[in-house]
Amino acid sequence: MRPAIRIGALMRQRVIHVLTHDSIGLGEDGPTHQPIEHLASLRAMPGVHVLRPADAMETAECWELAIRRADGPSLLVLTRQALPHCARMWARIDARVAVYVLAEAEGPRQATLIGTGSEVSLAMTAREMLAADGIPVAVVSLPCWELFAQQDDEYRSAVLGGVLRVGVEAAGDFGWDRILGPRASFIGMQGYGASAPAENYTSILALRPEAVAAAVRKRLA
Repeated sequence: MRPAIRIGALMRQRVIHVLTHDSIGLGEDGPTHQPIEHLASLRAMPGVHVLRPADAMETAECWELAIRRADGPSLLVLTRQALPHCARMWARIDARVAVYVLAEAEGPRQATLIGTGSEVSLAMTAREMLAADGIPVAVVSLPCWELFAQQDDEYRSAVLGGVLRVGVEAAGDFGWDRILGPRASFIGMQGYGASAPAENYTSILALRPEAVAAAVRKRLA
């Protein structure tokens, strides 16, 4: 599909692509199916909006963003596995922004967990673990990097905060430095996955709430 997506961007056509099976959670299908580098390569295409929603509500909101856009293609990147609805106060994604603080820190913010797609729920669980240790952190949902980049510095700084930033995504870290900055950590993939049932395989990966919480504790220490 890459040539079709690219030509749509060159022509500035409103084409909506729905892409599925976006993460390492489909371990039974083997490592050849695991798109470790795909997100970075699609985000590198000028004029393309890559939308990776965290739950059913964000999927509907991202669909609306794609429908409203008339000057280029949009990609809805969806996961195969079931995801929980993120427990949150109502925070509708604005069509100009496509990023927001999903859960603010319960106290002076010490870190910001930034997730996309299925990893947002992991960040929310890690936030609860850290709160139990007296470490208040915020969780930011970042479904569309391209729309976030269009916002002014004041808005981006207000959302991400001037504290430790931790990115969480079931992919490689290429490109995340644009979001995280110098004082940051990234929890993701360093190589391809393996072939195993997801519930067994993910238990040995760094992509777990416990690993996210541990990374925050280590950096803050």
